[in-house]
Amino acid sequence: MHLVQILLPRADNTGRPFGREHFDRVKEDLASCFEGVTAYLQAPAEGQWQDREQSSQDDIVIFEVMVEEIDLPDWRRRRAELERRFRQDTVIIRYMPMELV
Repeated sequence: MHLVQILLPRADNTGRPFGREHFDRVKEDLASCFEGVTAYLQAPAEGQWQDREQSSQDDIVIFEVMVEEIDLPDWRRRRAELERRFRQDTVIIRYMPMELV
């Protein structure tokens, strides 16, 4: 079993917030494909990174799904689509092995 996390910004690179419908679409797609999703939308996390002596930060939301196997080509396709829809150079999708208690 694996936990897959998708980190998405609350606003585009110009600071314009994405509407709730953008995140609802992601949530609905994941729920229908993976039989469930957890979406952390109400209390955004803060992301900060350093890039060539410039510091940047975003408010982000996180989506999680549990899957038996990782289909990397499918997740790469999803990442490219999210980068296009959310106007981002890079969207972080990460996965880690997990066990249920």
